[in-house]
Amino acid sequence: MNLYSVQTGNFKLDGGAMFGVVPKAIWEKTNQPDSLNRISMSARSLLIEDGNRLTLVDTGLGNKQPNSFFKHYALWGNYNIKSSLKEIGFHPDDITDVLLTHLHFDHCGGAIERGPKGMLIPSFKNAHYWVHEGQWGWAQKPNIREKASFLPENIEPIESCGQLKLIKGKNSLIRASSLGFNVLIFDGHTERQMLPIIEYKEKTIVFAADLIPTVGHIPVPYIMSYDTRPLLTLEENGAFLKKAEKNNWILFMEHDPDNELAFLKKTEKGVRLDYCSTIKDFF
Repeated sequence: MNLYSVQTGNFKLDGGAMFGVVPKAIWEKTNQPDSLNRISMSARSLLIEDGNRLTLVDTGLGNKQPNSFFKHYALWGNYNIKSSLKEIGFHPDDITDVLLTHLHFDHCGGAIERGPKGMLIPSFKNAHYWVHEGQWGWAQKPNIREKASFLPENIEPIESCGQLKLIKGKNSLIRASSLGFNVLIFDGHTERQMLPIIEYKEKTIVFAADLIPTVGHIPVPYIMSYDTRPLLTLEENGAFLKKAEKNNWILFMEHDPDNELAFLKKTEKGVRLDYCSTIKDFF
């Protein structure tokens, strides 16, 4: 097995929204805002090469929405998913599986693109697209709070193109043998968010997705106002971080532009960040 970090792009979100009730004087120590109070975010995917399978976890924002949409998110940097795959020796047609942790636009936007005639087509034509059935149903009839994050042009073509695969299960741990790895399930941010657990070179890596967006969110009270069930997020984060620290799990950070892998430690104040590294440097 080989793991690769795949940069799909960078964007910005309001710092207050990203940290909820945490005062700016505290969160700006780890996540410096710009003049408009926005913090920098990455859309970092994980590519898992395991035998004949190439599994991509999340796909970033993509590029098919109009500029009027993207201007709200202040895209920055020169990354895109195709050039990043090419840099590590792969092509979109090589991808056999795409796991979407959930269907918010910054996680699944790159799964679908516009073809030469403007038609919506899969970005990875040879891949199965894996989504939890609970999240799929949730996104079909979005609540008012999440409606702006579930874009039909990102979601509907996955099913109509015939490449959708639903992961089923009500437990917090799903042994997804069809994917080759297990997934943890969380419901605080959105219904049935999936976090892959990857066993790699005698270490365990967990794709943190929106459970812990950046290393600045590691203290348990530091949660986003985007979470649909914030009290549940607090409970989920607390239990997850204790288990992660106890078992020496490594967090793969999807949204932290500066830190790829996060290592944890136990302190008198609870679980905190120990240090950061990258897949290339650590392994």
